[in-house]
Amino acid sequence: MAFVSFVGRVLFASVFILSAWQEFNGFGTNGGPAAHLLEPKFHVFSKHVSSQTGFQVPHFEMKHAVAAAISVKAFGSLLFIFGSSVGAYLLLLHQIIITPILYDFYNYDADTKEFNLLFAKFAQNLALFGALLFFIGMKNSIPRRQLKKKSPKSKTT
Repeated sequence: MAFVSFVGRVLFASVFILSAWQEFNGFGTNGGPAAHLLEPKFHVFSKHVSSQTGFQVPHFEMKHAVAAAISVKAFGSLLFIFGSSVGAYLLLLHQIIITPILYDFYNYDADTKEFNLLFAKFAQNLALFGALLFFIGMKNSIPRRQLKKKSPKSKTT
């Protein structure tokens, strides 16, 4: 059963590893296509947050955000493959930050094609989020193996 669990973790983490690899290969000097895609969506998201909460989101270079996302996905995936809860928490952090920014279906009318496409991608990321929560919950609910203390044998006289 341990081998099947390992293969499942490898297959699950491959989503994040392949994404990180693709972003790494296209990174270049300016952050690549990921930075160009993320920048306008981040500005819309930060304006939305500012208008709703009054909190001003600080400005930073998108290539730094993409580099951080690549690092978190790669490192978190490797830790997750080997069964670490820390890896699952890193991937959760990535999903919490990126999903509402990248898949902003809430900025489109429900009748548009963009809404349907973004909502489907959002739902897929929500499923990944749920699977990570499930892994963390299962990891914490399984008791650690405890060493059995040998009871002293009684002497018969």
